[in-house]
Amino acid sequence: MRMNIPNLLTLLRIALIPIFVICFYLPVWWAHAASAILFTLAAVTDWLDGYLARRLQQTSPFGAFLDPVADKLMVAAALVLLVERNPTEYAGIFIAIPAIIIIGREIAISALREWMAELGARTRVAVTYIGKVKTALQMVAIILLLYREPVGAVPAVELGFWLLYAAAGLTIWSMLVYLRAAWPLLNGRSS
Repeated sequence: MRMNIPNLLTLLRIALIPIFVICFYLPVWWAHAASAILFTLAAVTDWLDGYLARRLQQTSPFGAFLDPVADKLMVAAALVLLVERNPTEYAGIFIAIPAIIIIGREIAISALREWMAELGARTRVAVTYIGKVKTALQMVAIILLLYREPVGAVPAVELGFWLLYAAAGLTIWSMLVYLRAAWPLLNGRSS
């Protein structure tokens, strides 16, 4: 396997996870900003590695496998940290609910895609526009929830909270779109 820039960016995203977690727990005043910046860097590399892979024609089976894994690991780590940090703050259950929806959907759709790939029908569950909007909302929500400080007159936590719920709603919608596309095969019909 030859390493290329997109794959190196994906590996960087995975390497950032323990640094992100350590930053999150640092007992210093700038820990929130640092963890938000690291998550933002990961989100940017998520977009950049895909763009560069297509632009430079450096797509690879390794990259196709590792990129979604890196994304899911970083998002799951951030959501778990946010739930853990907020057991009572702004009603912890209300952060846990969208976190469970988002993480659960990622597990279910990853399994569905793997199964569909075994059947040679992976394109039926390819990423949709709804999925891309969901990802964008989810990333912005997590960044705001990590940062915690108002951005100008905008209360970051409150906006992040509502964006996380919007992302969870789109998460359910996109999952239903994927399940509908796969339903004939799930139902035992190949047409």
